[in-house]
Amino acid sequence: MNMSVLTLQEYEFEKQFNENEAIQWMQENWKKSFLFSALYAAFIFGGRHLMNKRAKFELRKPLVLWSLTLAVFSIFGALRTGAYMVYILMTKGLKQSVCDQSFYNGPITKFWAYAFVLSKAPELGDTIFIILRKQKLIFLHWYHHITVLLYSWYSYKDMIAGGGWFMTMNYGVHAVMYSYYALRAAGFRVSQKFAMLITLSQITQMLMGCVVNYLVFSWMQHDQCYSHFQNIFWSSLMYLSYLVLFCHFFFEAYIGKMRKTMKAE
Repeated sequence: MNMSVLTLQEYEFEKQFNENEAIQWMQENWKKSFLFSALYAAFIFGGRHLMNKRAKFELRKPLVLWSLTLAVFSIFGALRTGAYMVYILMTKGLKQSVCDQSFYNGPITKFWAYAFVLSKAPELGDTIFIILRKQKLIFLHWYHHITVLLYSWYSYKDMIAGGGWFMTMNYGVHAVMYSYYALRAAGFRVSQKFAMLITLSQITQMLMGCVVNYLVFSWMQHDQCYSHFQNIFWSSLMYLSYLVLFCHFFFEAYIGKMRKTMKAE
C-alpha cells in the first residue's frame, strides 16, 4: 500500500496544472492540428526538392540533443502514466482502466495527458533531420506523424475512453525508441536486435490499440464507456493501418534482409 501511495505522489507542477483550461483550449483550437499537418506536408515536399541538389547536412550533435530530449520526456511520461495505469488496474480492474476519464483530469496524469497531445506537434521535427541529412523517408514515418497528431488533438478535447491506454503505451514505446535514436546518433553501435525489439513493441502497441477500441465499443453499448462511434471508427482505421504498415516494415527491414544475407552466403 505504501508503495502505491509513494508511486502516485504528485509533484508540485502536476498539482498546479489547470486541466480545465487545457481541455477548453483544445476544444477551441484542435483544428489547428490540420494546419500543422499541412505545413508539415509542404515542408516535406519543399524540403526534399531543395535538398535534391545540395550536399547533406551532418547534424549529429543536434540530433543527439533532439533525441535525448524526447527520450527523457517520454521516460518521465511513461513512468508517471504507467504508475497510474498499474494502480488503476490493481485497485479497480481492466474495465475501469479503459473507461476511466480521470486520466484527463485526475492527479498526476492530467498534466502528462496534455503534455502528450501537445508533444505530437514538435515531434514532427523528427522529419527535419531525415530531410536535411538526405536519409530515406518512408511513407509510414510521415503518415504516422500526421495521423497521431490529428487523432490525439481530436480525442483529447472529448476526453475519450481508452485514451489512458493509448498514451501510456505510446510513452513507453517512445521512451525506448528515442533512447535508441540518441545512442545511434552519438555513435554507439547498437545491436540490430534492439531495433527489431522496438518494431515488435510497436506492432504489439497497435494490436493492443485495436483491442482497447473493441473493449470501448463493447462497453459503450451499455453506457459504461464514454466515446462515440465516429471516434472509434477513425481510431480503429488508424490502428489497423499502423498494424499493417509496421508488419510490412518489419518484414522488409529485418526478415527480407536476413533472407538476402542467407542467399548471399
